[in-house]
Amino acid sequence: MTVLDEIRRLEPEFRAGEEEAAELRRLPDQTWKHMLESGLLRGLQPQRWGGGELSLREHLTAAYELGRIAPSAGWVSGVVGSHPWQVALYEEETQQEVWGEDPTFLPSSSYAPTGKIVPVDGGYRVSGRWSFSSGSDHCQGVILGGFAGTIEVAPGVEVPNFGSALLLRDQYVIEDTWHVAGSRGTGSNDIVVDDAFIPARRFLSSPLYEYNAERPAPGIATNPNPLYQVPWAVMFNLVLVAPMLGLGRRFLDDWTAETSTRRANWGGMVRDDALMQMHLAEAEWVHDAAVKKMYDAIEVITEAAEAGVRLEKRERARMRWNITRGCQQVGFAINDLMRVASGRTVFTSHPLHRLYQDVTAELGHAFLVSDGVGQYYGASLLDSSAPEVML
Repeated sequence: MTVLDEIRRLEPEFRAGEEEAAELRRLPDQTWKHMLESGLLRGLQPQRWGGGELSLREHLTAAYELGRIAPSAGWVSGVVGSHPWQVALYEEETQQEVWGEDPTFLPSSSYAPTGKIVPVDGGYRVSGRWSFSSGSDHCQGVILGGFAGTIEVAPGVEVPNFGSALLLRDQYVIEDTWHVAGSRGTGSNDIVVDDAFIPARRFLSSPLYEYNAERPAPGIATNPNPLYQVPWAVMFNLVLVAPMLGLGRRFLDDWTAETSTRRANWGGMVRDDALMQMHLAEAEWVHDAAVKKMYDAIEVITEAAEAGVRLEKRERARMRWNITRGCQQVGFAINDLMRVASGRTVFTSHPLHRLYQDVTAELGHAFLVSDGVGQYYGASLLDSSAPEVML
């Protein structure tokens, strides 16, 4: 039975868990257990550590499906489920440290560089606050993004050393800040760190391996599958896009079910209104186009990695623009459907109310805002100066 089969088999349990998650403001323990046992959370973990080492397409298809069934669980599966992929890029000693005794070790994350990572002898000192760490209550560690000074990527060329610091569970505090209207069940609380030390091997420098074909990430030596050589920024975009589009699919399905039985105030059925029919047709087209763009990006980065080709920044920008723009357009289409839905959607008990709040929350993620990558892509096509964005 595939991971996708398991997700579908457990649909009733996941749907029930979503209701409880909204009350708990985090995923229920049983939902987490189902996600772990289905293989989804460890789908991108190397097989030698007991993971699935699935193709990116298979993994993200399952994340999309869970996003449709249970949006909060789907979002957490996309975010946390990407972290075994990144842990596999760290040095072998670090992989052994976290997976040697417990191969189910999973970190949460917060990549926005809002805290401090200071280089010191033998490693780094980490301190500060990071927000939006989805699924953190269930995780045994955290990956935090930050700038650790500068680094030389070529002779005489220094750039800010943005990277990912891996901390263990006893090195930080989870602060309960997640009092929100949308994505309530994701438990995306704050991470607070008070001057923790990490050895140098637990900091992964993006400039060193993302844009330098001669210096692959250290974990590639023991995890040679091309899966671990796809570009991080595109990859991290995709793991957010998949559950977001699954949520979009859920909204369209539920809107259609509600509208097909809704009586018009002036008599007759709303489903017979030509304008409502066109609103739905437009939304379906946008969703299908966005899903196609997602699979196109998966195919491009997978084939490039298998061929040993390092994609240029313009191509990475094109893919990030396509998939983030697709999500934004789905959001606009959902706004349009919500505008013509019943006024009763204002009630929190209405089936569409929470889903709409979830859509709003997920599209607020910085990596799903399309403007920056769109400007970079357009500027590159025009041979103009482009803004700095993570590619």
